[in-house]
Order: sequence, then C-alpha cells, then structure tokens
Amino acid sequence: MIASLIALAALALHCAGALAAMHAVMHTRTAQGAFAWVLGLVLLPYFTLVPYLFLGSSHFGGYVDLHRQRQARFFTLHAEEERAARPGVAPHPPPVHDPRYAAIGRMLKTAMQPGNHLSLHIDGAAAFEAMFAAMARAEHYVLVQFFIIHDDGLGRRLRDALLDCRQRGVQVCLLYDSIGSHALPDAYVDALRAGGVQVHPFATRRFRNRLQLNFRNHRKVVVVDGERGFVGGLNAGDEYLGLKPPLAPWRDTHMQIEGPAVADVQRAFAEDWYWVTGERPPSLPPPERCGRASTMIVATGPADRQESCSLFFTQAIHAAQKRVWITSPYFVPDQAVFGALRLAVFRGVDVRILIPSRPDHRTVFMASTLYAHEATLAGIRMFRYQPGFVHQKVMLIDHDTAMVGSMNLDNRSFRLNFEISALNVDDMFAAEVETMLKDDFAQSDEVNPNDYRRLPYLKRVALHVARLFDPVL
Repeated sequence: MIASLIALAALALHCAGALAAMHAVMHTRTAQGAFAWVLGLVLLPYFTLVPYLFLGSSHFGGYVDLHRQRQARFFTLHAEEERAARPGVAPHPPPVHDPRYAAIGRMLKTAMQPGNHLSLHIDGAAAFEAMFAAMARAEHYVLVQFFIIHDDGLGRRLRDALLDCRQRGVQVCLLYDSIGSHALPDAYVDALRAGGVQVHPFATRRFRNRLQLNFRNHRKVVVVDGERGFVGGLNAGDEYLGLKPPLAPWRDTHMQIEGPAVADVQRAFAEDWYWVTGERPPSLPPPERCGRASTMIVATGPADRQESCSLFFTQAIHAAQKRVWITSPYFVPDQAVFGALRLAVFRGVDVRILIPSRPDHRTVFMASTLYAHEATLAGIRMFRYQPGFVHQKVMLIDHDTAMVGSMNLDNRSFRLNFEISALNVDDMFAAEVETMLKDDFAQSDEVNPNDYRRLPYLKRVALHVARLFDPVL
C-alpha cells in the first residue's frame, strides 16, 4: 500500500514536472534557460518543481499592459497643464538626436533631453547628504524608491527626513521592494504611515505572479518637486556607507540631475506607483534648462516587449569608437553583451571592466571569475577592486558619454529586474567619471589569464558548475 502511494506520488510529480516543462519551453526568454529548466523538471521534478514556481516565470503579467499604455493614458501632461501647474515655465526644447543612441530611444519610447545640470556623487556619504539636502528644501513633494531599506542608522535618517517633510506639508511617496526589503520591520513602515507618508511595497500582487521571487524592482530613485532627480547604485542601509565589514569600505556611485530629464525619472516612478496603488503620484514639470548636458533616462524591465536592458548595453558598446570602461559588482554577461565587448576589442576600442575582489554572493562571484578569465583571452582588460566591495554600476563611452544607474551585467538586470539608469552626453561630466574610474583602476589588480590556470582542478570545475546557473543568477 505504501509502495503504491509512493509510486502514485512520483507519477504525479513527473506529470506536474512535464506540464511545468511545457510552460518553460513556451515562456522562458532564453534557449539556455529553457533547456536548463526542462532538463530539471523532466528528470528531477522532486528538486526543481518548487524552485520553478518561485523562479521560473520571466514575464510580468499585468504590469505589461500598464507599461504599454503609459504615454497615452496616465503620465503625459499636455503643455497647457504644465504651464498651469508651474506658471512661467516655457515649453521644453526639442529632444536631442544622437544617432549613436537613437535606437535605444526608439526601443524604450524615450528621448535624450537637453539642458540638464549633472552632479556626480562618489560613495554613500556624499550621495545621501545631497539627497537629504534636497529633501530638506522640498516645497511640494518627494518621491523615493529603493530596492533595500534597512532599519539601521541610515534607514532611520531616511525615515526622519521623510517625516520632517510631511510636518512641513510636503507630500511624500515611498516605494520599496518587498523582497529586497524583506527584513524591514512593520514598526518602521507604521511610523511613516502614522506621520502621513504614503508608503507601499512593490510586490507582484497579481495572482499569476503571486509565487514569483523574480521581477524585483531594483530601481533607486529620488525626485524632489520635479526639479531634482537622483539615480544610481545606492540603497538605504549602513552597509552602503561602508559601515559593515567584511565588505567595507563600500564603493558606489550615484548622480543628481536637474533639468528636463527629471520628468522622465519621475515618469518611471509614476509607472511603478500606479501599478501598486492605482493612483498617479504628484508631479510638476522640471525647469526648462539648467545646464548643458543631454540625458536619456533608460528604464527597463520584464514588462518590455524586448530584452531592453541587454539590448541597451549591446547598442551602447557598439557605439564606442575609442573606449568602453564599465564597472559592475557582477559580471555574468549574456552572449549579446559579451559578443559586443569582444567585437569592440577587435575595433581597437579600449575595453576595461572593473569587478569586486570580494564576493557578496558566492555563486555569482564564481561565475564572474570564469567570465573574467574568458574576457581576458579575448583582449578585454579585467580589474578587481582591492580596498573593499565595488557596487557601482557605471559605464564610460569615448570622451563624452557616461552612464550611472542600477543596472548590473547579469541576467537579473537584463531580463528579470526593473532597472533605471541615466545615459549622459556631456564632455565635462564624462571627464569627472573618467577621473573617478582612473582612481578606481589605480586601486585594482588586473586579472591575468594565468590566474585561472593556477587554480586547482576542482576549483575550476566549481567555476564551470556555477556558470550553469546563469539563468537565475
């Protein structure tokens, strides 16, 4: 009797695994990911069926409909409304056409906005001081979004700054990721709500997405009065100030935008806010012109028709004629991005990539190590940052283009996470980023192809096994 029940249970699991395998074939975005899931679900459903329920989907049901209607229905203000909302504001100048990045704009239905003033904030202390100072000057509203918020020193400073805004009559909207901020206690959120802050977790929420651990909102956004916008790699926690060994000191980069591009930062936040609340957050148009930089806000995610984050990196790398310098905590590129990097080398482009020397996620670190070795064989110069953990997401192209944002070089950013970055064309800002990265490279060790060969055989096998998990890293 017991044997029969066990046999029936095994048969049921294999049937469920076969059904899940068919779902994986139809819906997994890459052939490699589909093959890996099908193999596991058909042969070992006892071990892979439950993980597939949480990690298998690669399309964000429901949000996609909102995403594709945003311009027409929710977030486009007519010029008359803009002038009424902020009297004396002239219409914005037309977008800049830069043929190097025009395909990115067409893909994401966005544009490169002229007339922005940009500020580079190196590491957490400088970035958060600038954000808190902007919040202290807020008159109308503050929009805040982080992947991770901790109830620690920095997290409580953020809480107090938002509550202070509310006490002055400033409207505050706070959005955090429900998985990234899973440790955030209810008391923290309750205190904000009691003080009048509108605060919500970003969650999949719809039934078909309910079990998914994918589709994390990895964006880090602050907008103040429609005049100042912040994007970058920092979350709200003490480790991002370098206060938590063993990863300290923490190396990260954020940036501040003032000018027309702030409207596009705000629009990305509004999209996420509407998904969660069904309401549009407050908005005001930004000033017409604050500087000389042209900025395109690149907001990507699993709701896009295309694999927009991967295609963004691919096109940006193809645009390079002299150099491509990239820094990312994770180097697990897909074939399109890796191919673009290798082709850039053959065009004579100076390709350098800065990655950590310490792991925060062991499996990703091991896969990155193997990719770093293969990159050096293709002529890509790989560097490991020595003082601490490097978490910044920065790209420098030629003499005039610099990107700062939340995008990593891994499958999660390419296909599963909601991300946001600012692609900036400005000689002076690019020169600042160049100076910053030169200092980072000076504190790094260059990866040698022989480093891999010196590893014990079983260690090399482990690196190759880690790379098998590319689809979920």
